[in-house]
Amino acid sequence: MAERLSARAAIALVTDDFTELTAPTPPPAGGAGEPDAGQAADGPLGWDGYGASRARAARRTGEDESVVFGTATVGGRRCVLVVFEFGFLGGSLGRAAGDRLVAAYAAAGARRVPLVSLVATGGSRMQEGMIALTQLQRVAAAAVRLRAAGLPHVTVLRDPATGGGWATVGAGADVVLALPSAQVAFAGSRVRPADADPAAYTAEDQHAHGHVDALVPPERLREALALWLRLLTPEAGEEPVAAPPPRALRERELPATGWEAVRAARAPERPRAGAYLDAYFDVRAAISGDRAGGVDPTVECGFGVHEGRAVAYAAQLGGATRPAGFRTVARLARLADRLGIPVLTLIDTPGAANDAAAERAGAGPAIAEAFTAIAEARTPVTSLLVGEGGSGGALALAAPGNTWVTPDGYFSVIAPELAAQILKRPPEQVPATADQLRLRPQDLVALGVVRGIVG
Repeated sequence: MAERLSARAAIALVTDDFTELTAPTPPPAGGAGEPDAGQAADGPLGWDGYGASRARAARRTGEDESVVFGTATVGGRRCVLVVFEFGFLGGSLGRAAGDRLVAAYAAAGARRVPLVSLVATGGSRMQEGMIALTQLQRVAAAAVRLRAAGLPHVTVLRDPATGGGWATVGAGADVVLALPSAQVAFAGSRVRPADADPAAYTAEDQHAHGHVDALVPPERLREALALWLRLLTPEAGEEPVAAPPPRALRERELPATGWEAVRAARAPERPRAGAYLDAYFDVRAAISGDRAGGVDPTVECGFGVHEGRAVAYAAQLGGATRPAGFRTVARLARLADRLGIPVLTLIDTPGAANDAAAERAGAGPAIAEAFTAIAEARTPVTSLLVGEGGSGGALALAAPGNTWVTPDGYFSVIAPELAAQILKRPPEQVPATADQLRLRPQDLVALGVVRGIVG
């Protein structure tokens, strides 16, 4: 179990300074679905003893609600910070807490700064019944408005992050960080099946299944948040300009034949996408997972700084790309597009994974999602083919009209070996088939498939 910090301790841990804000006074009761939850001492349901419980929680924590928010600086970056106090009725959400959450989202939008949330909650407050539960709808609407404004939301999941607070504020963020060993789950500890695997309710398991981007220990939180605020927030007035393609990491002559191009792309000593990312970015941070239960280790997506500017990236690392990888690429492209950050994709895959597990996980729909996310992006997308470009699994990451190739790369409608099989040719005709496919870098330029060969 992660250490349970109070709201004020969490604020002190991550901020350079903090100025608390107050939520606007809610309108009086009378509107449908908008009762005045704060007037009666025992709340909108008249729950016996609720007022006394609130008073005890206030004396114990020094807070008058489960949510605190205000303006803050994190590593020199301005933001609006919203923090849950778990000691106040388990960090639960009622009408007053909902008012503060909605006000925090609105404050970030009004100030044109990112929102950072530090979540520690057991869920909706049962003493306020359905009034408490409907706060999730209000938070979702506030999140929609923040996204429409093109502003990012970074969350940190403390212990515990469960129920509606996880399913809205936490899971709804653009980047999700979590403290190691924190409980992270929709189901709280007292309502889980008796035979449930306890590992499924941990930050580590949520990370392994694509729902959390990174596990960050408390001593590194301020640094991690400052980096993410830098990466997700372009400088004021900075227009999204297409990222320049990386330079080739080794010099070599262009291949004389198609089969020579294929062998060069498959050579173990050929520079891989990771080396290109290291050379291109001064600093970078990765997102992880497709938010649908999957992580593909053959794909890395994230944001970095190149020549002082934020650039999003999606890189295939040389393996067969799985459905989760394509969905993560689509997630990255859509987030970068919403924030106005240019995208760089690095292409290197023999093709999409085609085993039974990949088909059952939705290989076709996932590839379609990646194609669509690249096609609909308003922000500039630049692509570099650094190795193998196997069929649609590679083309799904390619920017139409702005794809480049290194001397080590090849693009092909299908692998030469598979083309020969389909054409019922013997194995010794694979090299000749590679020539016929016109897959060399210089062929791709001549065909208009790529803009040029990087040097």
